[in-house]
Amino acid sequence: MAVIARLDAAIRARRGADPDSSHTARLFAKGPLKCAQKFGEEAVEAVIAASVDDREELKLESADALYHLMVMLASRGLSLADVARVLEAREGVSGIAEKASRKKT
Repeated sequence: MAVIARLDAAIRARRGADPDSSHTARLFAKGPLKCAQKFGEEAVEAVIAASVDDREELKLESADALYHLMVMLASRGLSLADVARVLEAREGVSGIAEKASRKKT
């Protein structure tokens, strides 16, 4: 999806930018913990929309959650491409087998 690549580029361009210049720059200035908190808030809002079967709200909240996921990842030096590589490595492996193979901590 080209829009995801454009959004990723826009998010990365805002790192180190003046916090008064954009919402993304403001999130980065507040640090990774704030970025994680915002992602959590948006994810909960998406869950609520799904729970009450509000499809329009679910689309909107999912877009917000995806944006905030990307900001959170970027705040820790990661991207959706890094996540995609994990998914590619798991492709063709049963979810049960993959989960069982994870290290126990």
